[in-house]
Amino acid sequence: MKVYSVYKHIRKRAMIMGLTISLFALMMVSVIASLLIIIFSFSFGVIVGLLVFNALLYGALARWVKKPFEISFGTGFPAVISNKRLSPFSHG
Repeated sequence: MKVYSVYKHIRKRAMIMGLTISLFALMMVSVIASLLIIIFSFSFGVIVGLLVFNALLYGALARWVKKPFEISFGTGFPAVISNKRLSPFSHG
């Protein structure tokens, strides 16, 4: 009898084919767009190019899931929080 392992980290991050749900949706949009282009094109080069593009996109997305890069625009909060007025003029 075959034994199946339980995927316990479903709440942490759901995965389909090694991609997160949003990246899998992006991949499926790319595949569907490629299929539409293949249906309406009659060039062998376009077909091969789209297959290579989809393979490279899947590889890049799978690599990004394993080792994501973070974009930081700076610190989220200032170093010191103060009620001191920043303006030299008195408002009173």
